[in-house]
Amino acid sequence: MPLRAGRHNKHSRHAKLTAMSLYIDSASRLHHDTEKNLVVTCPNCQAVAHITPSAVPRFEDLQLYRPKQAGLVYLCDACHMPIFLRFTVRAYGAARVELSPQFTEVERAREKFSFTYIPEEVELLFREALTCFSNGAFNGFASMCRRAAQAMFTDLGEAGRLRLFDELNEVRELASIAPEIFTKMKSVLFGAELDARAALPLLDGYEAGIMLEVVKDLFYEAYVRKGKLQQAIMVRRFFLDETGSNVTPFVSAS
Repeated sequence: MPLRAGRHNKHSRHAKLTAMSLYIDSASRLHHDTEKNLVVTCPNCQAVAHITPSAVPRFEDLQLYRPKQAGLVYLCDACHMPIFLRFTVRAYGAARVELSPQFTEVERAREKFSFTYIPEEVELLFREALTCFSNGAFNGFASMCRRAAQAMFTDLGEAGRLRLFDELNEVRELASIAPEIFTKMKSVLFGAELDARAALPLLDGYEAGIMLEVVKDLFYEAYVRKGKLQQAIMVRRFFLDETGSNVTPFVSAS
């Protein structure tokens, strides 16, 4: 999910989505204005791929039971495995069932992160945070992010915590994060350090997605970037020592 999340962008996106036409006709056929542009991260192969409708609820069943939500099955164009999406029903008409263009992924793709340089305790907590996010437990995700952040601050010390606080403010400027979302994010990650009794704010999926990308960036800056740089320098030194011991000194011909 992109980090740019200003209020104008969010509302413009919502307006664009609500203008789309998505419905099931009386012959149980799905009509979707932007079907060819429908892309998700496949929970099976992890590829970002287009998806194609495979199974649509029968129009007669929808009219009979009138559920508030309808489930559709799509096929991933990359691996051809099924992907299950849930749509909210907007209206029941005589010849069509109108669906909201916004959907819920019944099975979300697993979130990935390189833990090579992360301390064991921090890794354990952040892995559980990613599991919560992948399963749509966004407030559980926030709780685990706070615990992972506290473990990280304990490992890095006060200087490391202050450095990451400054880094968070830089990310806010770089990504133009909306003030209300940034306030929640700061409360989740640093609230307990300022006030042990600070309650966690509630997050929706959109806010949790933005916080996920920001937290990944903070963990990368705190551990992964440093670890990769140190490893690269160590490899350079090793090869320099190896080649230096075998180089024949230059002797003047005079």
